[in-house]
Amino acid sequence: MATRLSVIATRTGDAGTTGLGDGSRVDKNAPRIESMGNVDELNSVIGLLRTESLPKDVDTLLSRVQNDLFDLGAELCIPGHTAINEAHVAFLDTSLDHYNANLGKLEEFILPGGCRAAALAHVARTVCRRAERSVVALHAIETLNAPVMQYLNRLSDLCFVLSRVLNREAGQGDILWRREPA
Repeated sequence: MATRLSVIATRTGDAGTTGLGDGSRVDKNAPRIESMGNVDELNSVIGLLRTESLPKDVDTLLSRVQNDLFDLGAELCIPGHTAINEAHVAFLDTSLDHYNANLGKLEEFILPGGCRAAALAHVARTVCRRAERSVVALHAIETLNAPVMQYLNRLSDLCFVLSRVLNREAGQGDILWRREPA
């Protein structure tokens, strides 16, 4: 994309509309804008997670994810544009397999928490699920590229797995749900 912003406060959105990448204008509460906003928020939460002391490989992975999410947002911003494909989904599948391989079997539901980085990975997971729901809602009214939904689905799973990895790296176990208060 060759367009770069030089003026941030254009005032063109003062009446409640915003411009898409194809030049069209839509209401700021349109499903496409909701999806774009949720993906942007997810990218911001992952950026916050990356401010933590992370294993180098996890930080590198999350850097790639942030760039992919930017491309995914561009795909949502430009109707008809395709940026996310099966290779992006396959990368997440491979990452899931890699990071899940050395984790213990799940014996119970896991509560968000543990070390700060793991808790932030859980926040990223829940924001990712919201982004996925909004993209599915958009897809119900406008056909979208299937890998967009698949990518967000895999990414939420990866955030869950990374929360477990980060707790393990911090010397903490999973925070398990208990039927009865402790």
